Amino acid sequence: MTPDRMPAKERAPRSVLFLCGMNAIRSPMAEVLARSLLPRDIFLASAGLRAGERDPFVDAVLAEKELTLGERLPQSIEDLADTNFDLIITLSPEAHHRALEMTRTIAAEVEYWPTMDPTVVSGTRDRIIEAYRDVRDRLATAIASRFER
Repeated sequence: MTPDRMPAKERAPRSVLFLCGMNAIRSPMAEVLARSLLPRDIFLASAGLRAGERDPFVDAVLAEKELTLGERLPQSIEDLADTNFDLIITLSPEAHHRALEMTRTIAAEVEYWPTMDPTVVSGTRDRIIEAYRDVRDRLATAIASRFER
């Protein structure tokens, strides 16, 4: 997973939104990873097009890296209605389409980072958790690459 378009690194955004379908797996994972990797002066948030249910596999793979969602619950984009972002990073096709629609009324850059939905993986618990780890590690790599200074 690599960001499709990487703006110049010297134009670091002051606020970033990670957006996916339900804010249950990819976008909250990206938000927590970004909080652990980026300077504290960048405002970070995540949301989904709809609010889903918290996923215990996300908690498990974040705990492996000594990270946590804390008490955070999934939220929808409507929950952030009064917030503006410099950069919206979309993690699913549906979220990307919505973000592009949003740029009709807000000035924000949009980057699409295609990210697999690990819930499509079936089989043993080990196989499923490995899919979640893969998403976590790919997001961490993309965040580090995109925001390295």
